[in-house]
Amino acid sequence: MTHYRQPGCIHCLLFLFITTLVFFVQPAATAPARSPRIANYEIDVRLDTDRRILKGRQILSWRNTSSQPVHELQFHLYLNAFRNSESTFMRGLSEARRRKIREEKNWGFIHIDKISDATGMDITDRLEFIQPDDDNTEDKTVVRLPLLYPVPAYGRTRLFVTFTAKLPEPPIARTGAQKEYFLVGQWFPKIGVLENGVWNCHQFHPHSEFFSDFGVYNVRMTLPSNYTVGATGLEAEKIENSDHTTTHVYVAEDVHDFAWSASTDFIEITGNCEDVAIRILMQKDHADQGKRHLDAAKTAIAFFQNEYGDYPFPNLTVVDPRRGARQTGGMEYPTLITGQTLYGLPAGIRLPELILFHEFGHNYWYHLVASNEFEEAWLDEGINTYSELRILQDTYPGQGDLVDFMGIKIDNLQVHRSNYRNTPDIDIVAQPAWKYYSARSYQSMSYSKPGLALITLENFLGRPVMQQIMRTYFERWKFKHPRSKDFIAIAEQVSGQDLDWFFNQVLHSTATLDYAIDEIKCETLKAGQGYGFSHDLDGSKINSAYTGREQTAADSLPVAEKSLYSSTISVRRLGDFIFPVDVEIVFAGGDTVHEKWSGRSSWIKFNYIRPEPVVSATVDPHGKIPLDVQWSNNSRTVDMQRLGMNKWSTRLLFWTQFLMDMPQIVNLMTALHAIK
Repeated sequence: MTHYRQPGCIHCLLFLFITTLVFFVQPAATAPARSPRIANYEIDVRLDTDRRILKGRQILSWRNTSSQPVHELQFHLYLNAFRNSESTFMRGLSEARRRKIREEKNWGFIHIDKISDATGMDITDRLEFIQPDDDNTEDKTVVRLPLLYPVPAYGRTRLFVTFTAKLPEPPIARTGAQKEYFLVGQWFPKIGVLENGVWNCHQFHPHSEFFSDFGVYNVRMTLPSNYTVGATGLEAEKIENSDHTTTHVYVAEDVHDFAWSASTDFIEITGNCEDVAIRILMQKDHADQGKRHLDAAKTAIAFFQNEYGDYPFPNLTVVDPRRGARQTGGMEYPTLITGQTLYGLPAGIRLPELILFHEFGHNYWYHLVASNEFEEAWLDEGINTYSELRILQDTYPGQGDLVDFMGIKIDNLQVHRSNYRNTPDIDIVAQPAWKYYSARSYQSMSYSKPGLALITLENFLGRPVMQQIMRTYFERWKFKHPRSKDFIAIAEQVSGQDLDWFFNQVLHSTATLDYAIDEIKCETLKAGQGYGFSHDLDGSKINSAYTGREQTAADSLPVAEKSLYSSTISVRRLGDFIFPVDVEIVFAGGDTVHEKWSGRSSWIKFNYIRPEPVVSATVDPHGKIPLDVQWSNNSRTVDMQRLGMNKWSTRLLFWTQFLMDMPQIVNLMTALHAIK
């Protein structure tokens, strides 16, 4: 293991005095605590916009919530993921992406210059890099700090830190600089989470995000005065300095992260929704989409508050990333989210709305209900995908909730179905984010499959029940760290049902769901001979048990002028995922019969003897099971060949024209999968 090397020595008492003095004027938290406030930060940082360098001083006040003394602390140094080509993050990228980063040489890093304990003792030389996930000694994203004096059970400690950080340009993975634009995320030494006396402090992987405790942040950011700044929390003060810089003082209470953005080209647009102040920071070349972003933010706030519960923060800031800084688009931080759009994007292509809905949703399913994205990404991304699907369907009812342009209609549900079907059975959902087979499998299992599963569960339980599940989960677990078992327990409690059969298949198996109409047989019955038949010799009476309906005048026709049909519909379960399904059978006279099947066996056959033949049969006729990987085999007609050929020929012509005329939509589909 590699030990941290101590830089030049500074007298510890002088350091303590100066650092404390810097923060003496910081605004104190005044609102009643809504969270445990375990990790609290006071940070003073100066941004050198030319060199892309951050010089920071930080006081961390940390509370031991365990019943045992803590002898060491562990910290994330996320920016070190971009320190060299052999970090765990870099090794996890595709070779093409690694090659591009090497060519651009857009490295970044973070270095702890000095760290002192609560007594003012310099303990920098005790820092030691560790690699808890993969033993990659080239990875410097986690550091441990053995303490001179342990933090007692339920006790507190303070640490005084100075650090230097370099932002990558162009940005990589949610943070960095591009010309005059900065998105500063995961930029300071950030303490891990102590759970049951054990540190949860994973390395930074390409497919993982973040996990941390709640606290209060008092942050002072100093940079040239011509920059507009947006950040987590609220601006408490703006100080104009004599060197043509401005210090922006922000306070954020009951959050578990802090990020900020700055640019000389931001155009500010403001508005309100209910009790939330909205601030949109748009790029100049996207200025005409400012109102569109504001309207989308209002829609998101109203939907989530009405559907799930109160958004407890007074504000929301939306940042529009600069051209060339796409890696910072579609990202979430407490009260600060980033969007994504294209120049001249038509209103019917709802990429900005989709991304704002999704990223604002993270303020519920990650920043308030603070699940562990390293270990259970679905609890954040999957639940948020479900909310994204729901808000789009509610906001733009009918077909085309994602794209409705020039006759082209694309539903977001179909995008996620396509994403899931690409890799439906390689990985299980419930595993650490860095252990998936590929980036595509991670997206499929963390976003699409659980999102589709929750829509399926909603259709099974009914939307009012599902809404109550989500509201209860939000209310009970906000400002806490829930696990999968906690969500399942609430779903079972609210629904009054044992749902292990469902969640075990969704989370812990690679079983796919696929039900199909395998065959329809229909034949004309000849008049029976002998004793015991249900019609008499002149055909004047037909047993209604065979017809399945009340007798009519037509039932009195002579046998010679009337036929009975024996119809058999064979339904098969082609996948291993067991789920109850509805089957709809349509007869020539227009009568429709609805059957229910538990789906437990491999197949079932429905038999009918009626005066009309069956013309079609459909499994899941109303599309309530989006987890079904193959909807094309859900229905069958007796005379299906010509209809099927016409159907697929029409679709082929449609998509050929679509791809020829709308290359921008193709780019949209690619961009959708880059959303974080």
